[in-house]
Amino acid sequence: MSATPQPEQPVRSTYADDPEMHELIEFFVDEIPNRVEALQQAWQEHDADAIERLVHQLKGSSGGYGFQVITEAAAALEHPLKQGQDDLDALAAEYDQLIKLCNRVMF
Repeated sequence: MSATPQPEQPVRSTYADDPEMHELIEFFVDEIPNRVEALQQAWQEHDADAIERLVHQLKGSSGGYGFQVITEAAAALEHPLKQGQDDLDALAAEYDQLIKLCNRVMF
């Protein structure tokens, strides 16, 4: 007997219950597809500098909007890039995890 796979849970802001944050969170959620697209483009072009910059921005903004899990995933990708790692194949798991989380962001 195999376990039924659970669907991926949405990634929601820890500030979702704060009415004063709704507009800001909605803005962040609306912008995530653009950020993902830019990151995917940089990844396809093997542009480590652009990836580092985009991941750094995502790391900072995610935390500010209550998406700590994305901040942590972005940091896991950013750290080796800051250390000079430019073999993107070696960072594929971290990249894939970050993209998957971003694609599950919901308000």
